[in-house]
Amino acid sequence: MNPNDRRLPAGGHIDRAQPIGFSFDGRTLNGYQGDTLASALLANGVTLTGRSFKYHRPRGIFSAGPEEPNALVTLGTGGRREPNLPATTLELAQGISAESQNRWPSLAFDMQSINGLFAPFLSAGFYYKTFMGPTRRAWMFYEHFIRRAAGLGRAGTEPDPGRYEVRHVFADVAIVGGGPAGLSAARAAAIAGASVALVEQDFLLGGQLLSERSDGEAAAWLKAIGTELAGLPNVTVLRKTMAFGTYDGNALGLIERNDDPLEEGITRQVFTMLRARSIVFAAGAIERPLAFSNNDRPGVMLASAARTYLNRFAVLPGRKVLVATTNDGAYRTAIDLAAAGAQVTVADQRDAPPAGPAAEAARLNIAIRSGTQIVDLRGGHAVKAAKLTGSGGNPEIACDLVCVSGGWSPTVHLTSHLGVKPIYRDDIDGFVPGGFPAGQFGAGAMTGRFSAAGAIEDGHHAGIEAASFCGKSAAAPAPLKLDLGEAAANAFRAIPFVGPGKAFVDFQMDVTAKDVELAHREGYESVEHLKRYTTLGMGTDQGKTSNFAALSAMAVLRQATIPQTGTTNFRPPYAPVAIGALAGRAVGHHFKPFRRTPMHDWHVANGAEMLEVGLWMRPYFYRPAGSDVNEAYVAEMRTVRGAAGLMDISTLGKIDVQGPDAAMFLDRVYANGFAKLPVGRARYGVILRDDGIVFDDGTTTRLSETCFFMTTSTAKAADVLSRLEFLLDTAWPDLRVAVTSVSDEWAAMSVAGPRSRDILAAAFPKLDISNDALPHMGFIEAEFGGRALRIIRLSYSGERAYEIYVGASAGEQAWSRLLEAGAPFGLKPYGVEALGALRVEKGHVAGPEIDGRTTLDDLGLGRMVGKRAGFVGDVLRRRTAFLAPDRQRLVGLECIEEGKRLRGGAILFAPGDAVAGHGRGRITSVTFSPEFGRYVGLALLAGDVAVEGNQVLAAYPMKAETVRARIVSPVFLDPKGERLHG
Repeated sequence: MNPNDRRLPAGGHIDRAQPIGFSFDGRTLNGYQGDTLASALLANGVTLTGRSFKYHRPRGIFSAGPEEPNALVTLGTGGRREPNLPATTLELAQGISAESQNRWPSLAFDMQSINGLFAPFLSAGFYYKTFMGPTRRAWMFYEHFIRRAAGLGRAGTEPDPGRYEVRHVFADVAIVGGGPAGLSAARAAAIAGASVALVEQDFLLGGQLLSERSDGEAAAWLKAIGTELAGLPNVTVLRKTMAFGTYDGNALGLIERNDDPLEEGITRQVFTMLRARSIVFAAGAIERPLAFSNNDRPGVMLASAARTYLNRFAVLPGRKVLVATTNDGAYRTAIDLAAAGAQVTVADQRDAPPAGPAAEAARLNIAIRSGTQIVDLRGGHAVKAAKLTGSGGNPEIACDLVCVSGGWSPTVHLTSHLGVKPIYRDDIDGFVPGGFPAGQFGAGAMTGRFSAAGAIEDGHHAGIEAASFCGKSAAAPAPLKLDLGEAAANAFRAIPFVGPGKAFVDFQMDVTAKDVELAHREGYESVEHLKRYTTLGMGTDQGKTSNFAALSAMAVLRQATIPQTGTTNFRPPYAPVAIGALAGRAVGHHFKPFRRTPMHDWHVANGAEMLEVGLWMRPYFYRPAGSDVNEAYVAEMRTVRGAAGLMDISTLGKIDVQGPDAAMFLDRVYANGFAKLPVGRARYGVILRDDGIVFDDGTTTRLSETCFFMTTSTAKAADVLSRLEFLLDTAWPDLRVAVTSVSDEWAAMSVAGPRSRDILAAAFPKLDISNDALPHMGFIEAEFGGRALRIIRLSYSGERAYEIYVGASAGEQAWSRLLEAGAPFGLKPYGVEALGALRVEKGHVAGPEIDGRTTLDDLGLGRMVGKRAGFVGDVLRRRTAFLAPDRQRLVGLECIEEGKRLRGGAILFAPGDAVAGHGRGRITSVTFSPEFGRYVGLALLAGDVAVEGNQVLAAYPMKAETVRARIVSPVFLDPKGERLHG
């Protein structure tokens, strides 16, 4: 077939001076600037574009907009591969490579079309009835095959190199829809003084006016209003931008696409959150199909789509055309096709055709058969003939295009996203918005005004009202007039006719009229149940052409009215949205805030392997200490235990607590008392949730009578601050206390080990850090590098240790000073892996034990509280279940099998237990201990078996390991605290 064999020699909104090459299923084709992929395929004589979801039936282009259910294609390769894109909305660009979907080995010969032979077994709900047996585990067998068959297109598995953006814009008036109503509204609102954002999913403005002749009144009107809008500085036009959702506060979610495969460095998609003071919805209406046997064949097309391809794209979609209709609107398609040289027959289900269109049709030799409907179609990959029933004439006529029109459904989706149900209007046989919240307005076909003149008038008034709502009231001139003389569309319900073949209601999901009948017969009468039982409207098109037909059929079956039958709930998105567009640039390390400590550059430059811990990058281990992490962290542990180690602890949460009632406040927040903490001393504390569960732990230092310096765990820094603010705002608003995060103001480092005092004395020779001047949990304050310096003696590792806090800008300087002073004493930096291992040896609990399920008593910290009362969580921590003797509590474990290891997460069983299920507890933290030459760990174990000296089995199913361990004290190292107090 010759290229462009269906392209007309003149007309249309295409630029014949700019040819475009593209490919479809490897076949090189040509189109023009201004084409969509669908129009270019039709111009090249391509009518078979895909296969259906369930039966793999041949399908062709059905519509000309986002409602397209059939012509879904995949664009791109590798990481840019994107499936399920409607060919009807893709602007043709040089080099586009599209492929059809859901077929194998080829589109013309699809092996899975054999599914049609099994149609009686694949009716609605077959998956509920088929894949549940014969045994309870049968699904495990079926799942593999179902997953391979599921879906239409295949997404890429490689990283997407495309760039996506997220932006936020604002306007007085947002207008959704660039058709006659939207354009008229934009003009009126802008002249009234409002800033206007006009949103149009197409790459051209005009809406249905683009389906009129390109040399007629509609084209002249579009040119005039387009020129006027371009001259208004307060109008922003967003083309190729789909409004997919309406949200609170007059916010609209928008997606802008750019599918040009050869344009490098551009943003592929932009997700815009548009916040407007008022919104005008002018989203138009969607034409409905008709139900008859084999109504899904390639060559069956909505009448409005055929007219669009003819007048907008200068493509004659068929030469022998049958127009099947229930309303006057389809006559405009018949007349235009006949004027372009097609042989046209109209099958009107009504008994009397409209007088005006009938006269024009007679002038063009269009045969009109009233009281007639289609029964069946013949043809495989293309329509060849139609069988008719009705008043007189040949019962079968040859045709290569069938244009169908069952009336129009206003596009009410966006107006329903905030919970406003649409209401049915009998005069148009359709649903319109059920009302508008304050600041929202509707215009045009979506409100039931289907004529161009009515839409323009509607839009003008809506634009003035929207601007007035924003306080803009400059006088606007009368609207630009356009009267295309459309006849009123008489409401006439299409009569579904189920002939010998399948009559499809939902083309994309392969739901037939018989499926709707079956759902009714089996009790799924609610439209919501019908949707889920049959999967009707659950495809990428969301049932835009099928919903009304389905509920109409259900209304007939229930012998109910359309309003009684109702509609399903419309939810965002209106059309599919790529996850990449929603994420924008928030991917990889940009997914969440990325934080570095003041010493980060030093760590990287000195061989640290960095690890992402929450929001922070922390040194995992230092490579010079070993070849891999397992060797490195053990070497670092030995350094800390034998000499001294330096650790970057800047990531700790740091909170300044000040006020006359600060001590009272902390006394209520912490489970252990803080009111009597002396100035210049620090204390370890535990915070509980209201339900008595441990929330976080940390240390707090009293700087003065009214000022405290609190530190929290890295992971809970933000949560603790939020908790403190919440308590002050709600529980104790009378307390005179202020809390402020100072985490970023301080660089922090810890020197730990038996030589730590010597190192500190060498680094800060003017400070008295003797045991008397700075005992365990003591605090001194000085100055370093012109910044405040705080030294707190406390230990996380079990060794004598000091935490040094200095202004963030002096952090690296202090770090280097300590390393320089500590070099003669063997000081080396160590990472978080060694830090975690050191705390396990000391039996210090951390995140794996404080996991949101443990209490003070579970962790062996109950004695800290004693008989105190009145703190947060006090009452509920004493619940009976929390005090049960068999409740899991903290224990230590040591591996007693030579050559084996313990693993974090291993399940614990008592000797004699069957090694299955959840066991008696779990290992929470584990490390190899160079001190003891074996693996040791902390665990939570049921109290009735947690007896020191007993043995347990530690099972790790992921590696099929079972290891014997002995229960010991969780404090493996220095149980009397002689090292940290020395």
